[in-house]
Amino acid sequence: MKSGPLKVRDVAQARERRRLRRFWWIAAIGLVINTVLWPRLIGGDPVGLPQIPTVDPMYLMSGGFFFVLIITLLGTSVAAGRSPHIVYRPEQIDVRMSDVKGLAPVTEDVRRSLDLFLAGRAFRHDMGGTPRRGLLFEGPPGTGKTHMAKAMAAEAGVPFLFVSATSFQSMYYGATARKIRSYFKALRKAARAEGGAIAFIEEIDAIATARGGLSSTPTATGRSVGKVMSCGGLSGLPGDRSGFAAATGTAPAAVLNRSVNSEGTGGVVNELLVQLQSFDSPTGWQRVQSWGVDKVNLLLPPHRQLPRPRPEPVDILVIAATNRADSLDPALLRPGRFDRRLVFDLPDKSGRRELVDHFLGRKSHEPILDDEEYRDALAGVTQGFSPVEIEHLMDEALVNAVRRGAAGMSWSDLEHARMVTTVGLGQPVGYTAHEQRLIATHESGHAVTAYLLAPERRLEILTIVKRAGSLGLLAHGDREDVYTRSRTELEAMIAIAFGGQVAEELFFGDVSTGPSGDLSYATTVAAQMVGAAGMDGTLLSFAAAPGGLFGGGDLVSRVMGDGDGRRMMEALLNRQKQAVRALLTVNRHLVEALRDALLERHELIGREIDQVLQQATEAHRTAHAEPGQYRLRP
Repeated sequence: MKSGPLKVRDVAQARERRRLRRFWWIAAIGLVINTVLWPRLIGGDPVGLPQIPTVDPMYLMSGGFFFVLIITLLGTSVAAGRSPHIVYRPEQIDVRMSDVKGLAPVTEDVRRSLDLFLAGRAFRHDMGGTPRRGLLFEGPPGTGKTHMAKAMAAEAGVPFLFVSATSFQSMYYGATARKIRSYFKALRKAARAEGGAIAFIEEIDAIATARGGLSSTPTATGRSVGKVMSCGGLSGLPGDRSGFAAATGTAPAAVLNRSVNSEGTGGVVNELLVQLQSFDSPTGWQRVQSWGVDKVNLLLPPHRQLPRPRPEPVDILVIAATNRADSLDPALLRPGRFDRRLVFDLPDKSGRRELVDHFLGRKSHEPILDDEEYRDALAGVTQGFSPVEIEHLMDEALVNAVRRGAAGMSWSDLEHARMVTTVGLGQPVGYTAHEQRLIATHESGHAVTAYLLAPERRLEILTIVKRAGSLGLLAHGDREDVYTRSRTELEAMIAIAFGGQVAEELFFGDVSTGPSGDLSYATTVAAQMVGAAGMDGTLLSFAAAPGGLFGGGDLVSRVMGDGDGRRMMEALLNRQKQAVRALLTVNRHLVEALRDALLERHELIGREIDQVLQQATEAHRTAHAEPGQYRLRP
């Protein structure tokens, strides 16, 4: 395939041709008017204005009343069918493709689609191809879907017609379909006037869910940062940022939708499907010409028939965004409609580092944040953050800087902002002395277990301040982005969950209600290991069985509903608890050091946790060293 023809920017050439055509039309009309008026003005016969006849005021009042009444009645119906879109000119959009950061996996494909759009005429006529008309952006909220669409419109130099799919919905029957028709009519008009146009429909799932009796579209598989994936699609393994992830087993490939709303899901979706094929429809003037040609052809023999005007295809690119692609009607994704699906996933570490550099370049900060090490660390601790969340994190850090009277954010401001955005605002409560010591011991048990058994994990926040419904918590995450987990890592996750309960038993000889959430998490991980990953005792997958075979429900219910599966889970959990008991018995000094630091400071963030543990390790080693072991040479 030759790439030469695609170097031509057909959209710009079409825009210039239409501009010149409008200019000559206005010039011709002005010439006609001047030809008629100037001779009369020169001859002393100016054109006078017609005189307004005298009308009785009562007739004016009566006519005005009925006129307003008719306008009110008709205006409601007409306004209900108007398109709710907003038009942005290229010069009104302050985003360019160079401003899109952290989306390297999809940026290249977007650029190719944009090049095809700009060279649509050459691609269609010179190369015989069919231009791409639709792109579907799918992904979690805040991953840059709208940002990318605006950048594409600004880069192409064409109008950007933005609309939210919910704004199409109306209380009047049939008004939703009329709004969709009006939107695409405005889109075609803008494309013909400007040489091209880009449409963007936000949250298209609001009007394009699968029609009754049709299977919804399976979600495209994308790489998710912070979630663990298998080579064959294993889902539900615990992620880092989500905390206690529930096991869900395997999701069905399709969902049958039988719902019908008051206007009819089928009617709205059908209208959308028809309009997505309407870009080559003739204009009003072409219809008039075709009508005239048809009337003339009735009088002409077959060999002298006049040709009907052929509509010229317009350059239009329709972009739709959704975070529920699995619920869309499958007819939307056939070639010619939204035939290209682009997954906007959460950025990986390199993408987050690019975003950190971009945002710090625009926000005031202390010189220490220009250090490469700190920027790499910030990209590491924001694993699972979307671009919007990273920017929000820095805005929260700037708020902290304003509170302390500083001109820019510091690393400490970022750490406290991350704690607030991740685990919520602190809600201090009046613990009794016993409760405070118990909670500090419990959380210290978690932290020491993670420190000793999972060196690949980063201890982020250790607190005994009530946050997000927890009396205390340990937030920890992977040092690097991971997408699979080994049996050793999952066993360590179970052990970390048992660290709090074991610490309570060792130091208090009793157990509180605090470990209930830890047991739920440990049970979930154990069910994944036994029932889905084949890591302990059986190679059978409970997730592959039909829902009713093992009691229905999710994977945990299926494994617990089977006698052998339940025994294997119990054995796995008991082994890990005994291992944690032996570990914390030997390392009581580390639990005590963290407990005392928590009782004194209430919260430890990041490096503060490692510093306390390292100091306790050195002190214990020194106290138990053999005589003369650390004696200096003379």
